[in-house]
Amino acid sequence: MPTPSTAAPAAHPFRSALARVNFQQYVVYVGFLAIFLFFAIVLRDSGFLSQRNLVNIVLQTAPATIMAIGLVFVLSAGEIDLSFGSIVAVSALCAAMAMAAMPAAAFPLGILAGIGAGLFIGAINGALIAWLRLPSFLVTLATMGLIAGIGRSLTQLRSIPVTDPLFTGIFGSGSLFGVPSLVIWTVVAVAIGHLVYRQTRFGAHVLATGDNARAAQVTGIKVPNIRIMVFMISGGLAGLAGLLYAGRLQAAKYTLGETDLMTVIAAVIVGGTLLNGGKGSIIGALVGSLMMGMLNNGLILMGLSVSDQMIVRGLIILVAVAISLREKSR
Repeated sequence: MPTPSTAAPAAHPFRSALARVNFQQYVVYVGFLAIFLFFAIVLRDSGFLSQRNLVNIVLQTAPATIMAIGLVFVLSAGEIDLSFGSIVAVSALCAAMAMAAMPAAAFPLGILAGIGAGLFIGAINGALIAWLRLPSFLVTLATMGLIAGIGRSLTQLRSIPVTDPLFTGIFGSGSLFGVPSLVIWTVVAVAIGHLVYRQTRFGAHVLATGDNARAAQVTGIKVPNIRIMVFMISGGLAGLAGLLYAGRLQAAKYTLGETDLMTVIAAVIVGGTLLNGGKGSIIGALVGSLMMGMLNNGLILMGLSVSDQMIVRGLIILVAVAISLREKSR
C-alpha cells in the first residue's frame, strides 16, 4: 500500500508569478485611472468629459511633460535640478528678444536663442556639480534664484510679444493633419527620450551612475561627463518648453514656468522615477504629467482655490516620495 507523500505542495504558478510582480510601477496608471473616473463622475455635468476640455488638458501639460523628460534623466543619474522653471522663462525671453531684434531671421534666431540659453545654463549647472563636486540641490537652488533675477531684469518686468507666424504656428497654435503642434512636440520628445533612455549606451550609463556612481566610475563610465550631459538635457528641454509657452501665448514673460516646479517633480516621481537615482520611466513621467494636468483641471472645475490646489499637489508629492524611498530601501 503506497504511503502518502510528506512533501510540501508545489506553489501555484499564478501565485508565483503574482509574487514577482512589482505593483509599485503601476501606481501611476492606477492613480491616473482613479482620478479620471472620479472627475468623470463628479463633474459629469461640468464639461470635464467634453472633447474640448480633454484636448485642453493635453495642450496645457505639453511644456510640463517636456520638462519632466529632462528631470527623469537628472534624477536617474542621482542628481536634482530645481532651476528648470527659471530656465523656461529666460529661454522664452531670449527667443522673443532675438526675434524682435532681427525680424528677417526671426524663426531660426528664436530657436537658437531659446534652446541655446537652456543648454548653456544646463552646462554651467553640470560643470559646477561634476567638476567642483558641489551638491546639485544647492547649485540648482542658487541658479534658480540667479536666473529668475536675470529674467526679471532682462525686460524690466515687461512681457515681449511674439508675432512671427511661423514660430507661433510650429510652437503654439499650429497643427499638422489636424493634430495640434503641442501634441506633436510632446509625442516626439517622449519617443526620443524613451529611446535614448532605454535603448542606448548613454541611457544605461545614466542609470549606472545613479545606482552607484563609484562602481560606474570603476567600470570605465565617465561619470562627470554623464552628469554634465543630463543637466544639459534638462536645460535644453526646459528651453524647448519655454518656446512652447511663448508660441502658445504669443508672448514671453518672466513668470513663465515659475509654477511648474512642484507639478513636474510630482509628475516624475509619481511616474516611477526614484529620487535617489538608478531607476526611472519616461512613459511614467508622461502619464504623471497628464495626471497632474487632469487633477489641476478637475480641481478648477470643482471651484477649489489656488491654495487648495497647492495642498492637494503637496500631498501627492508626499505620497509619491514615500513610495519612492520605500522602493529604494528594499
